[in-house]
Amino acid sequence: MYIYIKAIHIIFIVTWFAGMFYIVRLFIYNTEANQKPEPERGILQKQFNIMIRRLWFGITWPSAILTLILGPWLMISNHWDKELFEPAGTWLLIKLVFVILLYIYHLTLHAIYKQETRGVFRYSSQHLRLWNEVATIFLVAIVMLAVVKQNMSVVWGIAGLILLVILLVSMIKIYRILRK
Repeated sequence: MYIYIKAIHIIFIVTWFAGMFYIVRLFIYNTEANQKPEPERGILQKQFNIMIRRLWFGITWPSAILTLILGPWLMISNHWDKELFEPAGTWLLIKLVFVILLYIYHLTLHAIYKQETRGVFRYSSQHLRLWNEVATIFLVAIVMLAVVKQNMSVVWGIAGLILLVILLVSMIKIYRILRK
């Protein structure tokens, strides 16, 4: 039974991340549509708002909730909760911190969702492109910790994340230059 729950948990993690990656892309397109003249702006934003709502409430939120239910279930059924504050469980504790931060990130996306549905565009498309990469950082950190576990070096892990951030920001800046 454990491996089936684990497989379902991984499936919902994947759909949750897919939803978070795509929702920010839709926020970017919606923000850029806001700069267009009418009637183009109205037509595009109407369609983007439908897509955003369906993705957010049909895939992303349900996946986040099911991930939140299945994760602790796996942790308890595999007795990892007993190792959490032991040296062997340090990887899990760090992973859980990243997971909590990921849920906070998810809530920030919900705030942006609510703003954009009210027609409030507080962030530029460039800012949203940067914000979209935050999910990538969480994905890399969480997967590395889940796979490598206690063999993970804190120093190399932090160094790897810093290099990833530098690479992602550089790619966004290059894209911005090429786009102009």
